[in-house]
Amino acid sequence: MPVIQIGRHRIEYSVTTGTSRRYTYFRFRTDKTLEIVLPRGRRVDLDSAIRNRQAWIVKHYERLSQNRRILDEGQVMFDGEHLKLIFEESQEKEELLHDPIRKVVTVRSSERSRIRELVRRWFLKETSRYVVAKLEGLSGMLDVKYSRADVRQMKNWGYCTRDGRLSFNWQLIALPERLREYIILHELAHLSEFNHSSAFKGRLAAFCPDYRQREKELDKITSL
Repeated sequence: MPVIQIGRHRIEYSVTTGTSRRYTYFRFRTDKTLEIVLPRGRRVDLDSAIRNRQAWIVKHYERLSQNRRILDEGQVMFDGEHLKLIFEESQEKEELLHDPIRKVVTVRSSERSRIRELVRRWFLKETSRYVVAKLEGLSGMLDVKYSRADVRQMKNWGYCTRDGRLSFNWQLIALPERLREYIILHELAHLSEFNHSSAFKGRLAAFCPDYRQREKELDKITSL
């Protein structure tokens, strides 16, 4: 993959052709590689286009570099901490072992590609346990009732429907407690205000005064 050198940053990039006939787009993937999308049927001076967007490229690259990834090479985030992730090849038994004292997670499986699935199962179990316990206390504090709650694969961290169903991302347990709590408070507040109006924000702020700071912290975490 070709590389752009901007100051101290070496940024890998790829070039593709988009559907637009007029515009050149720059966007970063979650792995911090840059994708440059050229207009269809039009010649573009790529070096000039990159020079013109250098400030934007550096700004977004540095922002991504500050992000914390939940699962990365050799580590996994759990309860806000990055734990060392060790893979041990095993043909006999597939398992994930969490050692909270040593802050190590050991995955035993026949293939390294199974790491993500075993982490998913672990997170799903722990997130479900957490959500059940936390909802019981926080729903009473906000004096709201929900119809049901589940933990599943989803794009957002949490979701609330008009009929009172709450859904939460299975990766919730990876986050620090203050961010997990914020997500649950956010969705519970929607049971009273099904929008993001000033009334909703006031309701949320009553129970989570620093919710804006927690939102900023959450934006810096890259999910799976």
